[in-house]
Amino acid sequence: MKNTPFKKTQLATSMALLMGSSLVLPAYAQEADTATPAEGEVEVIQVSGIRGSMIRSMDLKRSSSGVVDAISAEELGKFPDTNLAEALQRITGVTISRNNGEGSQITVRGFGPEFNLVTLNGRQMPGTGFTRSFDLANLSSEGVSTLELQKTARAENPSGGLGATVNIITMKPLAQSGQNATISVKGIYDTSNEAGDDVTPEIAGVYTNTFADDMFGFGVSFSHQERDFQQQAASIQGWVLQENDDLPELDPSNVVDNRTNITDAAFFPKDMNYSINDVQRERSNGQVTFQFRPVDAFTATIDYTASRATTGTNTVGWGIWNNFGANINAYELDENGTAVYADISGDDGSFTASRNTTRVDARSLGVNLDWMVNDDWHLRLDYHDSYNKTDNGYDEGLGSAGQIILGSNQLESKVYDYREGEIPQVYVNWNNGTNEILPGEIDSNFSQFIYSPGRSDIEQLQLDGTWYNSAWDIPLVKIDFGVARTEQSLSGFTAWSGLRGGPGFSPSFTEIFPDSMFVRNDTSGFLDAFDGGGASMNPGYYYTFDFDEAIARQLQFITADVVGESNAYSIDPYFSGDPSVSNVEETTDSIYVQTEWDFEVSDFYVQVNAGLRYEETEVPSTAEVRVPIQVNWVAAGEWITVFQDGVEEQDFTGKYDVLLPMFDVKVDVTDDIVARFSWGKSITRAPIGFLQGGRSFSGSPKIGSRTVSEGSTDLKPYESTNLDLSFEWYYDEASYASVGLFRKSVKNYIDTQGALETFDGLYDIYQGPRWQEAVSALEADGIQATDSNIYDYFLSAGYANAEGVVEPNSDDPLIEWNVVKPRNLNDSKTVEGIELAVQHTFGETGFGFGANATLVDGDVEYDPYNLEQQNPLVGISDSANFQVFYEKEGLSVKVTYAWRSDYVIGIGQAQGSADNPATQFDTFGQVDASINYDVNEHLTVFLEGVNINDETERGYGRFEEQFLFARQYGPRYTLGARYTF
Repeated sequence: MKNTPFKKTQLATSMALLMGSSLVLPAYAQEADTATPAEGEVEVIQVSGIRGSMIRSMDLKRSSSGVVDAISAEELGKFPDTNLAEALQRITGVTISRNNGEGSQITVRGFGPEFNLVTLNGRQMPGTGFTRSFDLANLSSEGVSTLELQKTARAENPSGGLGATVNIITMKPLAQSGQNATISVKGIYDTSNEAGDDVTPEIAGVYTNTFADDMFGFGVSFSHQERDFQQQAASIQGWVLQENDDLPELDPSNVVDNRTNITDAAFFPKDMNYSINDVQRERSNGQVTFQFRPVDAFTATIDYTASRATTGTNTVGWGIWNNFGANINAYELDENGTAVYADISGDDGSFTASRNTTRVDARSLGVNLDWMVNDDWHLRLDYHDSYNKTDNGYDEGLGSAGQIILGSNQLESKVYDYREGEIPQVYVNWNNGTNEILPGEIDSNFSQFIYSPGRSDIEQLQLDGTWYNSAWDIPLVKIDFGVARTEQSLSGFTAWSGLRGGPGFSPSFTEIFPDSMFVRNDTSGFLDAFDGGGASMNPGYYYTFDFDEAIARQLQFITADVVGESNAYSIDPYFSGDPSVSNVEETTDSIYVQTEWDFEVSDFYVQVNAGLRYEETEVPSTAEVRVPIQVNWVAAGEWITVFQDGVEEQDFTGKYDVLLPMFDVKVDVTDDIVARFSWGKSITRAPIGFLQGGRSFSGSPKIGSRTVSEGSTDLKPYESTNLDLSFEWYYDEASYASVGLFRKSVKNYIDTQGALETFDGLYDIYQGPRWQEAVSALEADGIQATDSNIYDYFLSAGYANAEGVVEPNSDDPLIEWNVVKPRNLNDSKTVEGIELAVQHTFGETGFGFGANATLVDGDVEYDPYNLEQQNPLVGISDSANFQVFYEKEGLSVKVTYAWRSDYVIGIGQAQGSADNPATQFDTFGQVDASINYDVNEHLTVFLEGVNINDETERGYGRFEEQFLFARQYGPRYTLGARYTF
């Protein structure tokens, strides 16, 4: 094997000592051995704790080719954050999306979870459920030694990480001789908890040992965490665009129109909801690793990783529903056309109860053979079989996710008011002459039950090799090469009960719910972290009821004999027919070659890496689709698509290939300064939902939300041409500063614009002859033409059957559906930005800090004033992280702050209009802290605080005034102890 000389600086010498033992498995860094070394031996001092972690991460960054960042465990079994997503956000350029107040998925340099690839020990991992995105919240940090983030293209890496590739490196027992063990016990106190236990446990441990003179190695890690908490939320499902012609002519005293920026459109909220979600979650992780090293040159490793996360949620909610047209009585629009006040007649107010228990299971079995054949040849064979599945059918009583909606349509109007505070206010003018409905007036609206499991499998075989150049006297150091086959399959379906129980308060069933079933609550303590929340908000009350009792009463009374077979109450998610099933498979064959060259140019040490990766992918998809027959009007605000019996099977196939070159240059400008330049191409495959074949019609096509989705197996992957330029100054043992510039030009961008289409035989009652007749008759009688009044007219005119169902006629117009089918665009879009980072320790004082910021820009941002459908880059935002710490004499204190600017979560809203408005997340900043104290060399006690600044979450649509959600969680604290054997 060729040994290429280079300038051996003080930094290089330090690195050699550190990398020789700790970098292979940074988690195993221990306190220095105080014994005097034997004569002729070199004493290697390994630094532990926060400072040691920072040194190892910095050294990995310094020595790597391309742009790489990393976080290593501070000590065995001690990672710095509650889960891996929370840890990754400390890396420059990484931001996280949150679920239930915890980090779950990452965005890198503005590219969201679907654009980033997660690997486990270099193996491509399946996404969570029917998605490519891996939910890092379900994987604990025990047994993980290092998180590596490769930001630039590498031919040797599996494709898919257009934003970045995250490699999770787990423990390897043969990396350190002998027995090592750590166990930790924690108690978690979540200040938001109301229904669960005030303190929940977490226990975790790591154990490794070697046997027979380090010929065999065994390692096991485990973690079990329970967390009970409450999420309080306010939400709007979508904003609907109303053009000027759609707005009713009102008395000028009932209209305040402040529009200046947008003058030809107005935006109204589809609904307004408030909810309290009591959540209980259990997360268990485990990994077992066996290693066999009969000779120094050969190592066999077998590992098995398993995780299970079960989340149960009980929700109570209350709110209103709106349809628009002549029933708008008064409104106020701001300068952007957003309704900040609206008085709307018709529809209903409701109280809901929901239950959902979802389990996510992940498994990965891997085998790795590593053989150093001789000084010139190194071969590696790796195989793994992994899956990740999600199943929302783990509620023992339901076998699905259930929602019960009770309420009433006996009202004059509903008022939405967002002119003050951070939370929109609502009150209902009930027909009883007050703003509060009585328990005896509460009726059955509808219930629905949904079962939607999904599963992702990956089977991968990789053969990699390295040839070290000892034959030719040229600067070529080595050639890496490899071939691989990756077979990925994704499947899922959705079974939906339909709207059960005589939807829409017709017929009325108030008598089946006794007054005693309802408990009146006030809103004191609800969303009190927001201005406008708490006891002063409207409505200032809500009713709760027992979920099981409401189901039992409706099953007993709302039977087929009472409401007909089609409207009978049932909790069966298959009641409305066979579900649509989607299956997508991807088979990718790849081959790569990558070279490394080391040489000096005018006393500058230069390293060059150049490589090429070629891949062929085939995408077959089988879809079992439901074929629609007609759309019925079943209640004032409820429409149901009727499908023919059975499903229709359809097959589709797509195929493409890609060529992915890469080129890296690293230059030691001085002993302390490194300059890097990288160019390369990377890809991300199309989202799974876009690839699945078949056509899916909305099962509940309310007016303004009549959608059809189609997939396409012919979609090409997003392809990015990447440029990176960075400078890094390593000026002390654990201190450095860096600046990096990056540019990504992405082509094959996927457009999801919808187009209005009609389908033969699907007729629309809305605006048909009978509808127009009803509007004319009502207006002639001086009655407002709301959907409720029109529906009542249909009933009185005999246009509905005995079950209150209105069926379309052949003289009705065809329904205009918004058909969304993804397609690749021919143009490219560019993202560019700058990354800044500094890490500094103040000598031997024990104090230190780290700070980084990423500023991102490009032609992929969302323009709220453009009313055409848009395709911005989801997740693009600026971000910054800051940490300060003190660590000395067994005491360590660390405070971190993570900040992210507002960003687009996605395009489209659940009940938004056909223009597909954006859903945006407001600026977010969270403070976490930890205190650790070493009682002795074995025992550490610690206190951790998460979200100690009680940060809240808020989202909006086109503009900040278009409120979409506000969520409140509260801080949580952990007290625990860790014992190392």
